[in-house]
Amino acid sequence: MTQLVVLIVDNPDDCAPILDAWEAIGVPGVTIFESSGLGRLRKAGFREDLPLLPSLSDFFESDEIRHRTLFSVVDDEIKVEAMISAVHQIIGDLDKESTGFLFTVPVLKAYGLGRKRTRD
Repeated sequence: MTQLVVLIVDNPDDCAPILDAWEAIGVPGVTIFESSGLGRLRKAGFREDLPLLPSLSDFFESDEIRHRTLFSVVDDEIKVEAMISAVHQIIGDLDKESTGFLFTVPVLKAYGLGRKRTRD
């Protein structure tokens, strides 16, 4: 079954080893977003320097540590389990505070998943 794997990584330094491990497993591609949780935004407090109509990047212009959110659509259950195992080996127990959060969602339809990718 095809799965969407979503991983929120608390420590951005964990991102490169995870991506290397996923690539070694044969994950076809990963989309990476810089992200931050509501709790971190609230801890940062109200900012006087924000424009009247702020963009997301305006909120993130600070010294706060941000998360990385990784998305990948994988059509092989064995790869999904290997991805999860790699995350646990690199980050550790995700039930501990300040580690990360991982979930999968079944994908009913996916287009372009099997296309051959070229490296730029």
